Amino acid sequence: MAGVVGSLSRSGLRGREAELEELQALIASVAHTGSGGLALIQGEPGIGKTTLLAEAVARARAAGFSVGLGRADELHHIVPLSSLAACVLHGDQPLLSGDAFVDLARNHDQRIWLVERLAEAIEARAASVPVLIALDDVQWADPLSQFALKQLPTRLQTSPVLWMLTGRREPAGPADEVVAAATGNLPTVTVRLGPLSGAAIGQLAGDTLGAAVDEQVRDLLDGAGGNPFLAVEMLAGLRTAEASDELVPPGLVVGVRGRLRSLQPSTLRFLQMGAVLGRRFGFPDAAALCGRTTATLIEALEEAVRAGLLDDDGDHLAFRHDLLRQAVYADIPPSARKALHREAAHHLVSAGHQPIDAVPHILRGALPGDEEAVALLRRAADAVLPVTPGLAADLMTRALELVPPARPLRFAVGEQMILCMTRAGRNREALSAGDRLLAGRPPLEAFSRLQAALGGTLWNMDLAGELRRRAETALAMGGAAPEIGARLAALRALALSRDHDLVAAREAGETALRAATAIGDREAHVLALSGLGEIAQNAGENAVALERFAALSAVESAFLPEEIVAHLHVDDFESSERLLLQVADNAGSMRQAMMLWAQGQHDLGLGRLDDAEADFVTMERLEDDVQVPVQQVNARVIRSRIALLRGDREAARQHLTAAQERLAVKPNPGNTAAVRFLEAVHAEADGHIRLAVDKIRQVQQEGFFMRWRLLRDWVDSAIRMALRGAEHELAEDLAAQAEAHAARNPAVPTATGIAAQALGLVNNDLAMLERSVRLLKASPRPLVRAAASADLGQALLAAGRNPQAVAALTHARGMFAESGAHAAAARVQRDLDGAGAGGGRAATTQRPVQGWEALTASEKKIARLVADGHTNRSAADLLVVSPHTVNTHLTSVFRKLSVNSRVQLANLVMALPDN
Repeated sequence: MAGVVGSLSRSGLRGREAELEELQALIASVAHTGSGGLALIQGEPGIGKTTLLAEAVARARAAGFSVGLGRADELHHIVPLSSLAACVLHGDQPLLSGDAFVDLARNHDQRIWLVERLAEAIEARAASVPVLIALDDVQWADPLSQFALKQLPTRLQTSPVLWMLTGRREPAGPADEVVAAATGNLPTVTVRLGPLSGAAIGQLAGDTLGAAVDEQVRDLLDGAGGNPFLAVEMLAGLRTAEASDELVPPGLVVGVRGRLRSLQPSTLRFLQMGAVLGRRFGFPDAAALCGRTTATLIEALEEAVRAGLLDDDGDHLAFRHDLLRQAVYADIPPSARKALHREAAHHLVSAGHQPIDAVPHILRGALPGDEEAVALLRRAADAVLPVTPGLAADLMTRALELVPPARPLRFAVGEQMILCMTRAGRNREALSAGDRLLAGRPPLEAFSRLQAALGGTLWNMDLAGELRRRAETALAMGGAAPEIGARLAALRALALSRDHDLVAAREAGETALRAATAIGDREAHVLALSGLGEIAQNAGENAVALERFAALSAVESAFLPEEIVAHLHVDDFESSERLLLQVADNAGSMRQAMMLWAQGQHDLGLGRLDDAEADFVTMERLEDDVQVPVQQVNARVIRSRIALLRGDREAARQHLTAAQERLAVKPNPGNTAAVRFLEAVHAEADGHIRLAVDKIRQVQQEGFFMRWRLLRDWVDSAIRMALRGAEHELAEDLAAQAEAHAARNPAVPTATGIAAQALGLVNNDLAMLERSVRLLKASPRPLVRAAASADLGQALLAAGRNPQAVAALTHARGMFAESGAHAAAARVQRDLDGAGAGGGRAATTQRPVQGWEALTASEKKIARLVADGHTNRSAADLLVVSPHTVNTHLTSVFRKLSVNSRVQLANLVMALPDN
């Protein structure tokens, strides 16, 4: 029989010539252009996907590709990154060593970081040889592999990396999601395999039987419905029947069932145990389920391999096709299956496997009240939470279902479930589940624990008032463990940071911090410091906020972005840059999207508009990737202002629309105020001064603390709108706000300079505007300095002091132009024209949209580095930025230069006159 199976190995190619040529064309394209590609082979089980993939892989290997080939497994679809593991660990030249992969999977807790490391390994290989990553049965890919597959093809689109996937047709399934993510970014091909024609099935039969196919065989093959695997199995069964003079039983799976009946009972039982374990399983594990030693099952193993049912690679056994496994599995009575899965879970854990390896069997076999299964699910959820929080939440949901309502364990499991759901961004689901548990009248200690667990959920949902109410209720009821009481007190202080009485909030925060320190609870300590940092920011006390956030990041490094931004608020850009450099060297444990937010704020403050735009674009993409939007509204507000400074009104409006759409999803006071301010800026730009003034007034009324957080550096713009609208009282209120902020931050040049600028504008005070410019010389923010110089220049013009006005305006125009704020520079130029000083127009010239000169300074640096052979990682290391930001810049470079690969980019750069 082994010979029969071998002769059929290429039979699935009958009738697939056109599909194979389509794949061959994509292979050639990737090899020739040096850019990426993706192919998906779809069809029903047994239709020939695996055979077609194998032939395409063989052709790619013959064309010089480095190949990584793997297969996802139905019963192993939970283990993080297990599906892609085979693709990167096996082959003639594995992309990663086993040790490196273990380090990747175990020691780092960021999905984005992990995927970037995979990208670096593949990109490094693709620098010398085209790479093919092939994954069979993608519909069973584990969640982390699915996440990676949606990111990697686009991330590696500029390298010769070809992705080939096979999958069943499932609407909105993993395969379609991967293709959708890649579409528009790199060439994609979907090959849908339908039933083979009668002629192709006839050729297949001739290949197998080696003779003309008679009418009886053709009638039999009609039952295969054009499915080549089923046809092959029927033909194999026919040969078996002919050899033994047995009648061939009727039915679609005649070959499979026929061969199973011919096996020894011990072999069939061994196969059934293997089918319970999965398509790929360990010989000792199957023997243990049989209740036998491996030595007594060698004969059964040999018979299964001879029958063409199993393959043996020396490490594991695997059913030759999943339909074979399913046929064996289907013959096990359903009640026996559940019991066997329970036994399999128990054995795997006893044998030293990780809890996550036992989870698929728990999900199929556990019964309510099975506390061992619940414990395994909890351990597995803890293990996968850092990289697949959604899976952790699902596992905990199942664990809770297994705990009967009357068991005290239910509340502990529910607490863990809430935390997992919140981590996964499923806040509404977490709150609903928590409220159901609370309705079950838990003991006081469990009640307090559940309310503390819901604290992060409520904060993420911007329900500060509800958070305060629940924390105070739980504290008043008593009965909480000391550490839980400390956490509740800290959560209360965090909620009070959104209140008008920030003095009371600060007192609550200090009390909570003392309690957390005394008890030694790290989570309470983090919450208390976070609340105190928020309170100080909302009070406009930037130095105090820095002190709190620095202490917070010392306790929990994930909060380093908050410390960096706090440094910026006191004009300490040197320290923020030092911390950013530190993170660039070791970003594995950081919140990468928030680090990009901090980097964007840093670049924006220094007037690097191009780099800031790239930072915020990248940040938004990473937040979209993990589906946890935090700064999306604020990023779009800033990007819209950047576009207006550049003079790109269309892009500015698009960002405004995007900000408004995101506000509808996350309508907290801060986001609302930010969007209202942006609407005011756009209304002014469109000549609707009354509307602009109304929006500014809304901002002032939106929340007292927003005066400090939103208008810290933009108050001058709001004052100009108020003055243009003849709303002098509003302008005075804004100026008083700037004065109060300066009083809270007397050592911050930007704060004191803006306060003087505000008073100078409101009172038309030339001396105060001059003082503003002097104070702001110590500010590291060129756009702020430029705006103050422009205001001074206009006031000097009005006073008839043209020479001094021209000097101030020329200085302002230069700073705006150097930052890329071409529209702002053009407005200043118009004032210069009015003063009779029209020189220097070239300084306001905008970049073209296509070609080398369309590239920003950072894009040119990256283009040259990549042309010299650098990977994203090595270019990022040289420029001390995130590889994600390099990818954003590189994508822009390819678009502006109309190139599709690094090879094309290198050729273009080499042809430049100054190269």
